[in-house]
Amino acid sequence: MIEPNTNASNGDTLGGFGNGFEADDAPVRPRVVVLISGSGSNLQALLEAQEHDELGGDVVAVISNKADAYGLVRARDAGVDAVALPHEEYESREHYDAALIKVIERHEPDLIVLAGFMRILSPLFVQYFFGRLMNIHPSLLPAWPGLDTHRKVLEAGEQEHGASVHFVTEELDGGPVAIQAVANVLEGDDEASLKERVHTREHLIYPIAVRWFLEGRLKLDGEVAKLDGHNLPVGGLRLSHADVEEELSDELPEGEED
Repeated sequence: MIEPNTNASNGDTLGGFGNGFEADDAPVRPRVVVLISGSGSNLQALLEAQEHDELGGDVVAVISNKADAYGLVRARDAGVDAVALPHEEYESREHYDAALIKVIERHEPDLIVLAGFMRILSPLFVQYFFGRLMNIHPSLLPAWPGLDTHRKVLEAGEQEHGASVHFVTEELDGGPVAIQAVANVLEGDDEASLKERVHTREHLIYPIAVRWFLEGRLKLDGEVAKLDGHNLPVGGLRLSHADVEEELSDELPEGEED
């Protein structure tokens, strides 16, 4: 009878029959691929959360449909694989998305994050990654899907605006919401000032949602988002304007204001 080898330095058996080498028991960290089209400010928020070990995993690749996207520079500066896959080189949306799937799959991601990826995804792509595809949108969904949300909110005289992190489905900006953050519309706001305030919300809540997912707390169950096994409401978990301002003030160095 062959006895398992227990002479490794940690006393563990190596697969039942040791070979004298020490086992590598380092945990495998979840992997994230980020899709962008532009500056990548939300990508930067994710990278900074990762740097402070607050993301729950690692951004392993950033892919852009525009070769001149500044987000690719951010990725390279962070030591992350940066890939340009221009959509103009493909004859159809379906052909592009099929190529995009192949590029993404090389990085074996647990989650695909859209961070300003300005393309409507084909059903093929959405279904392939269903349940592990997340987006951030500058409104309090289901209100104001689509583009130009800041202008529309101002023209409608709304008192509240904000940002939402949601799972991606075939319905544009219609997937179940995980978390939202409110930004009050202030007297004298224009599109630029309101956009800036919404961006601070995006940068706050996107890393939170990504971490929840990578830790196994946040899941898509059919058409419902669940957190810790409980169904989330239509708007997900919502942070009020006051909640956000408190969180942001806690992040600032003493003596500084937002």
